[in-house]
Amino acid sequence: MPILRTKEINNMSSEDKSRKLSELRAELARLRTMVRAGGAVENPARIRGLRKTIAQILTVEHENKLKLRRSEEEPAKKAEKTKKKEKEKKSE
Repeated sequence: MPILRTKEINNMSSEDKSRKLSELRAELARLRTMVRAGGAVENPARIRGLRKTIAQILTVEHENKLKLRRSEEEPAKKAEKTKKKEKEKKSE
């Protein structure tokens, strides 16, 4: 199960994202230290999940910075256009 879903990340403010990012990085550092020290980690898959979530947060932040992320309205408009085209094809 993912730590954070992409929708949850998109709905966060930039301050929340940076706060969550620092928390995740601290937890990842703690787990990596445990592994290097030879200790057993309860859930080794958690490390991979943390890395993926950190990457997702960084990706969303970068896309927002470059304004590549679409708003929620655009997919709805696209769906309406598709429906109109389908109706036109059926009427012909």
